[in-house]
Amino acid sequence: MVLTPATQAAAETAGLRRLLWGRGISALGDGLWFTIWALYFTRILHLSPALVGLAMAAAGGVGLLTAMPLGAMADRYDPRAILVAVTLLRGAAMAAYTQVGAPWAFVLVTVVFVAPANGASAVRTALVAELVTGTERRVGALARQRVAQHAGYALGAGAGAVVLAADRPSAYLAAICGNVLSFAVLAALTATIAPPPGPRAAREPRRGVQVVLRDRPYLAVIGATSVLSLCWAMLSTGLPLWIANFTRLPLSLSGAVVVISSVGIAALQVLVTRFTGTPAQAARTVVGAGGSLAVSCVLLATTAGRAGAVAIGVVALAALFHVAGELGYVGGGWGLSVELMREDARGAYQGASEAATATVQMFAPAVFTLALTGLGATGWLLMAVVFLACSAPVPALTRWAVRTR
Repeated sequence: MVLTPATQAAAETAGLRRLLWGRGISALGDGLWFTIWALYFTRILHLSPALVGLAMAAAGGVGLLTAMPLGAMADRYDPRAILVAVTLLRGAAMAAYTQVGAPWAFVLVTVVFVAPANGASAVRTALVAELVTGTERRVGALARQRVAQHAGYALGAGAGAVVLAADRPSAYLAAICGNVLSFAVLAALTATIAPPPGPRAAREPRRGVQVVLRDRPYLAVIGATSVLSLCWAMLSTGLPLWIANFTRLPLSLSGAVVVISSVGIAALQVLVTRFTGTPAQAARTVVGAGGSLAVSCVLLATTAGRAGAVAIGVVALAALFHVAGELGYVGGGWGLSVELMREDARGAYQGASEAATATVQMFAPAVFTLALTGLGATGWLLMAVVFLACSAPVPALTRWAVRTR
């Protein structure tokens, strides 16, 4: 069947719309689950925190090892089929949480549920890159998905708060069933996306992984930019720890900062991607992101031991700089990872990008905990230096990568 440009454009729009709805609905389930999982494991399943930590660590390690191979499979086979299979697998693992009893079974289910998440993100990005061409359109589509993701998280977290208020086994069970349903909806929507016309070239997944591992310029770029993902732990770990132990500010202030961040991302992420259409623009955006995050750290350092409206205002200003930094990091990172990847190994390249970010995220909470508890306000200044140091070389690394494409 020969598709006209109008028909092809309609198919692309329909495919992106299905991905968008699927991302929003699955994020609703994610927000619900992330709000309740800690209490479900410890209060309902009566598991020790040590066992939960062990299972999460094992899942994180497996996730790092499988992100690139899973992404490379999307280059060899249909990324829709890979994404549907991973989604159904994770949904089945979520359902299995209602039946686990033995510690080994809990660890196994956690590995099956958590480990493929990074690889699934890589496959989703590769699928977007297959549906549309051009860095600007691809990054714009990814930005709209992120907006849908944050909207879903917010709604899911609200539902999770209701479950926590009830604090009954039946409420937790209903929440798990709701999350399983969200995976089923995502799988169904993904399965109905029309494939592109023409046969798919046969490729060996292992070769895709080898190509990425030999692409030192690309690895250098994503390695530097991935360090900026520390900004997530800065909000989830660093700020609450700081407010509780080093200031006289209300603990609820950290929650207010999360609200500011979510609203800012939902409102501005698509707009920011308009400044990442070329590698040079994306690299400059990343540098700006590092600077904004550094300013946020310096502002927070000045609130040590303080209370009152002025200190609250400083934290709010730091939150705005944090939003700017996160927006620039995510948008610039997408622009670089999409523009610099090889078109015949999209999944493998996006798998490498996800693996780099996941590596940073494994250590991020510990980094902020050690920096702040050990050094106090100086820890914030140290983190500011880290953000500047990792973002400053990105333009030079990007020029190196562009020369080798």
